[in-house]
Amino acid sequence: VQLVESGGGLVQAGGSLRLSCGASGSIFSIDTMGWYRQAPGKERELVAVISSGGRTYYDDSLQGRFTISRDNAKNTLYLRMNSLKPEDTAMYYCAAGANPLSTVVASIAEENYGMDYWGKGTLVTVSS
Repeated sequence: VQLVESGGGLVQAGGSLRLSCGASGSIFSIDTMGWYRQAPGKERELVAVISSGGRTYYDDSLQGRFTISRDNAKNTLYLRMNSLKPEDTAMYYCAAGANPLSTVVASIAEENYGMDYWGKGTLVTVSS
């Protein structure tokens, strides 16, 4: 499975961006997809994940500003980010895997966060 992110860039505080992640390859094996981010000098953290059936889970601090969605027919994952803040500046990674959403959420502390495949990331920079 290959994952390719797009949509990152430079935006002013208060602005919005929509990230996209296209999946290709043996996608029949994928259940959960999600977005993670890593700011400079910090560990990678979960942003939001979504199951093949549309169930979602968000980091508590981001719910309300960020919305995850997926189009299974287009094999594409999205992340709509509103009211962006400078602290949202990070590399945003798309991830996918065969684990159900509940397992992925329980795997936050594990090395690969319960995901099998990762994209190379797209950089989001929010200026103040």
